[in-house]
Amino acid sequence: MELTEYLRRQFVYDAWANREVLSAIRGGGSETQGAVRLMAHILSAEGLWLERLKGEAQSLPVWPETDLDQCEARATALEGLWMEYFRALSSTRFAERIFYKNSKGEAWSSTVQDVLTHVVMHSAYHRGQIASLMRAGGKTPAYTDFIHAVRTGCVE
Repeated sequence: MELTEYLRRQFVYDAWANREVLSAIRGGGSETQGAVRLMAHILSAEGLWLERLKGEAQSLPVWPETDLDQCEARATALEGLWMEYFRALSSTRFAERIFYKNSKGEAWSSTVQDVLTHVVMHSAYHRGQIASLMRAGGKTPAYTDFIHAVRTGCVE
């Protein structure tokens, strides 16, 4: 499998996992405010990194104040935006560096491949935090293991 397809597949998984977590949060009731905050951060960070990859100005806060309905709408929009990005992505771009400032205003540069890898890992990390919060609150978190998504046909 070529790298473009491999990474696109990771983003298909990421979108599926985000939907699963949002569904679990919705089923968890009001005790999941911390989970909503983390989910809003995941989605905002994914959008922020996409803006950086496209060379666009940052339009999103890193930690937005939002609700579950807004998170669900953002997740749907982001899924389409990422697939559009992958349709236009050439494999020759993976080694290119993008230059950006982080949330502290520090200047950095990273390769496109490293950014794409980071986005998926960052989101998985915070989805794990959401699962822990939900379990601590007596709720059942979403089962978002990659292999589960593959086994069930959610990721081909």
